[in-house]
Amino acid sequence: MYTRTDNPLHIIQEVIDNAADEALAGYAKQIIVTLHKDQSISVADDGRGIPVGLHPEENAPVVELVFTRLHAGGKFDKKDGGAYAFSGGLHGVGVSVTNALSTRLEVQVWRQGEIHQISFADGNLLEPLHIAGSAPKRKTGTLVRAWPDTQYFDVPTIPLAELKHVLRSKAVLLSGTTVTLINERTGEKLEWCYESGLSGYLQESLHDQELFIPLFVGAQFATADDENYALGEGAEWVVAWTLEGAVVRESFVNLIATPAGGTHEAGLRDGLYQAVKNFADLHSLLPKGLRLLPEDVFARVSFVLSAKILDPQFQGQIKERLNSRDAVRMISTFVRNALELRLNTEVDEGKKLADLVIRHAQARVRSTQRVEKRKSSGVAVLPGKLTDCESHDVSRTELFLVEGDSAGGSAKMGRDKSFQAILPLRGKVLNSWEVDQDRLFANQEIHDISVAIGVDPHQATDSPDLSGLRYGKICILSDADVDGSHIQVLLLTLFFRHFPALIQAGHIFVARPPLFRLDVPAVGKRPARKVYCLDQAELDSAIDKLRKEKVREDSWAISRFKGLGEMSAEQLWDTTMNPDTRRLMPVHHGLQGVAGSEQMFEMLMARSEASQRRSWLESKGNLADVDI
Repeated sequence: MYTRTDNPLHIIQEVIDNAADEALAGYAKQIIVTLHKDQSISVADDGRGIPVGLHPEENAPVVELVFTRLHAGGKFDKKDGGAYAFSGGLHGVGVSVTNALSTRLEVQVWRQGEIHQISFADGNLLEPLHIAGSAPKRKTGTLVRAWPDTQYFDVPTIPLAELKHVLRSKAVLLSGTTVTLINERTGEKLEWCYESGLSGYLQESLHDQELFIPLFVGAQFATADDENYALGEGAEWVVAWTLEGAVVRESFVNLIATPAGGTHEAGLRDGLYQAVKNFADLHSLLPKGLRLLPEDVFARVSFVLSAKILDPQFQGQIKERLNSRDAVRMISTFVRNALELRLNTEVDEGKKLADLVIRHAQARVRSTQRVEKRKSSGVAVLPGKLTDCESHDVSRTELFLVEGDSAGGSAKMGRDKSFQAILPLRGKVLNSWEVDQDRLFANQEIHDISVAIGVDPHQATDSPDLSGLRYGKICILSDADVDGSHIQVLLLTLFFRHFPALIQAGHIFVARPPLFRLDVPAVGKRPARKVYCLDQAELDSAIDKLRKEKVREDSWAISRFKGLGEMSAEQLWDTTMNPDTRRLMPVHHGLQGVAGSEQMFEMLMARSEASQRRSWLESKGNLADVDI
């Protein structure tokens, strides 16, 4: 829940982030990361050192609480713009997750002329805090050394390229701070220290691509008299427009990388758009009838954005996407004002950029003509992601539309390839409720679905040709959580709106993977067993049944699947794909027929029905209760 488990990098990043926060607050100038030969990783800084005194309420050393208790860090004290006013977030675990997922963790703290040491094993205190020796009075700092527990990670080693990228990014964002990586396993030593900051970093990342106009570099932070934002909030950015080559886009919030973007990137995008649009309007550069869109300005933009947000709110617990709403308005305003000043000062440069944007808008308008399904030699080409089955007997073939590539991999391994085909879908499918049929194939996922099933989009009043149908059962397979339900509804929207004959003919199904697994020990002559439960209600019922069977209380173990990708191929087959043991729900119209389904989808998916949708969610709020 709190960290990525594909490899141990993220739990080490928690320690690196703490060191970076010390540098951000002005107390550290050195961060040293060492990959030791015994597979441990250490992070050292010359900051103030984690406090070693007793916590007044917990009666335990503060350094011990930091590594063992949730919500124990100093970053929660943000009064008066304190040292950690702009730390990386408040999910409340920090290095305690590093400790929990390590077989061993050692901490050394240099403070007040003494070396303080404490160690942990499997998250528990192993060696209490003690003084391990003396140190020069002016020497301060912290060293954390962790041995990640390989049982929690798909791959036991840290990806070196990704670690180098993280460390180089920290050096860029912390001007004047030296970040060092020492690899004892290979003898390699790398050191980064950027004086030119973001602009030098972006130019290096672009590999000397030719810039269309000079870099747009800027920064703005709220002052004490700012009524809208807290003191110090704001952003620093560098933006480049190029004509060819890959674009580079990186963003950070309080030095934390946000690879999934978020509201700060949305603010940058909007600010650039508004500034260019206002400049074009002021100088009457737009052709008659042409309307600029943000994508026209942003299409060839590379950027590095570093935002400072007082109390950042992130989507999920691993802080990959910023959700703070105020960030959009704040960064948009700061960027727009700076770019408008630049463009109106350098008018020729501004006209050159406006011309590029206008040409992109005109190309976009030309491309909005009817998009046809791609064909070769008159026959539709099956999508490359489709893993087809051997049989062509529509009476028994099945196609599983699977959420995510990782789950698609488990489904491919677990299926019966004689009659089951797999089509993995990346992300959430487009809401197609208000999409014209002529524009459907502009979306890659919908294009692939249509080609795979062998039926073209149609309307309820049409008489579509189903002779090309390649599978008798088209099964929606998504996670058992709320996001999975959302994907189900998006796909059901697609089939109801644009493939209604498939629902009428009974070809659409929803697979029901379990959310929980109960591991029940052997009782008497009955062997140990696994019980899969669809939801919380079923789990509660199963536990009640165990109690009635006189199974000893708490002897069973409960596991919650985070998603389909967490299931092994065997588990996915047993619970969701095996025709003998799975739960497959046929999709049909409810008691109110097609009209009732139409009304329900209109309320759920139409843009104009937001208020009615909110009222419905507040009164019912469970998609499982919807009778399609």
